[in-house]
Amino acid sequence: MTENPSYPPIVDRTTFQEEVDRLRAREKEHTRQGDAIAAARRRLPMVEVDPQLELTGPDGPTTLLDAFEGRRQLIAYFFMWHRGHPAAEQCEGCTWCTTHVAELSYLHSRDITFAVFCQGPYDESRRYRDFMGWTMPWYSAEPSTAELLVGRTVGMMHLVCYVRDGDRVFETYWTTRRGVEIMDNSYSLMDLTVYGRQEVQEESPEGWPQPWGTDARPDFHTIDGRPIAQWSRVEVGRPDDLGTGG
Repeated sequence: MTENPSYPPIVDRTTFQEEVDRLRAREKEHTRQGDAIAAARRRLPMVEVDPQLELTGPDGPTTLLDAFEGRRQLIAYFFMWHRGHPAAEQCEGCTWCTTHVAELSYLHSRDITFAVFCQGPYDESRRYRDFMGWTMPWYSAEPSTAELLVGRTVGMMHLVCYVRDGDRVFETYWTTRRGVEIMDNSYSLMDLTVYGRQEVQEESPEGWPQPWGTDARPDFHTIDGRPIAQWSRVEVGRPDDLGTGG
């Protein structure tokens, strides 16, 4: 934490509440705009995708259609992967997002499957999943990444939504970069606090602590190595050998 940070001005309760109420009007408009965007998203056209595109899962080769697990909809997170690198050098942003996805029963109740499609080999990436303690379905999309991400940057994180009609599969939406922040709640909670995300790219008052997003402290890990979510796993001695020799 930054020493001697600045603070907001101190006011009486009435003045404080007046300012909160003024901001609340903007928050409500933001919520309504979000609802309108979601409504437009539901009205997008869709594009057909080959349901037999190959993935690799725990039992070997499988298909995009099989990844639905019998449900009507599928959300797939395309995890960036640094092939042959040790756990400490895997994508800190993808680790950040994926760590927030824990309870899937609410998605399942709405006929939606969530799965990770890793853009690296199954064996070493599955070891990373086990090291992190994640329980969501995990596949390697390596056999079909170019087809699944046609027109997009292979190797970048993507969040892609699909729907199926029997054995036919359709893509209905996709996003990348900051769009995948929808997966995490830590940023949303940070945004409620006085100092926000404490990152240098934020617009904050003069004197607000912003040590994150620098060379010394990147957004999701410190300069000495590991993505933040790995710290507790290493502390309790969980093995992180991905079979890469690193």
